[in-house]
Amino acid sequence: MKRFILSLALSCLMTTSLHAGQSIIIEGEGYACMGDDKSRKATETTAMTDAKRKATESAATYIQAETHIKDAMLEKDLLSAYATAQVKVLQELMKEWYTEKGLGDCYRVKLKVEVVPDEKVMSGSARKNQDLLENDPSGPLSVKVWTDKKEYVQGERMKVFVKANKPFYANVVYKQADNTLLQLLPNPYRDQNYFNGGVVYEIPSGDDRFDLEVSSPFGTENVTVYASTAPTGKLDTSPVGGVFAIANKLSEVAVSTRGVKFVQKGSGSAIAEFAEATATAVTRK
Repeated sequence: MKRFILSLALSCLMTTSLHAGQSIIIEGEGYACMGDDKSRKATETTAMTDAKRKATESAATYIQAETHIKDAMLEKDLLSAYATAQVKVLQELMKEWYTEKGLGDCYRVKLKVEVVPDEKVMSGSARKNQDLLENDPSGPLSVKVWTDKKEYVQGERMKVFVKANKPFYANVVYKQADNTLLQLLPNPYRDQNYFNGGVVYEIPSGDDRFDLEVSSPFGTENVTVYASTAPTGKLDTSPVGGVFAIANKLSEVAVSTRGVKFVQKGSGSAIAEFAEATATAVTRK
């Protein structure tokens, strides 16, 4: 078995708050016509606003239909958080001007967006209901990551553990102290990117051909799990040792993994749950 040594260690490892990484990725369409009182620019802006509003409403409807948590207050908080959500545009799928009889020049746009629930509402719910959010498969996708020890020194080996409350696809990304990005899963020898809910997955394990052994450079490092109920977007990678080196910048990784491949079910909107969690590490000699 090949050894791939990474500089890894912790002084106080902890997972991110689960709510901070929860969201809904969905497609939304918006329309607007110029009429007598709008410029072309104003019409385009109105159509974009319409698409975002419809996406937010669809996400809230999805949460209401799919969430069956046995806690009325938590369910109420979730619905409230999505009703006042923030919308981030991930991709413009289509935009065009057209002429509609009786209305004149009109504009339509189709967007892939991320609907992020209200941070303040979710913060309170997460503190009160962390165990329920982590383990109830009827709730929104929640993922967490942790290690086998709280502190590591040079030469020690580390184990990473990942778990979510329901089945999910994921990329597991490690950022070293020198900002080098590595993809631990999938990797050249373990192409697993789909995981069952309620199961603890260990890295490295199984067919992996690397160990996580503490070495220089030392400093602050982290491991992040980008998870979705639909296949996540691919990163620009190349094999190095038993893992993949990532050419993308960290900000690009967050965007690229959110480029999920929707699996359409029935006639409803294309939609996916997304969750992100990070464990921070500080290496020392």
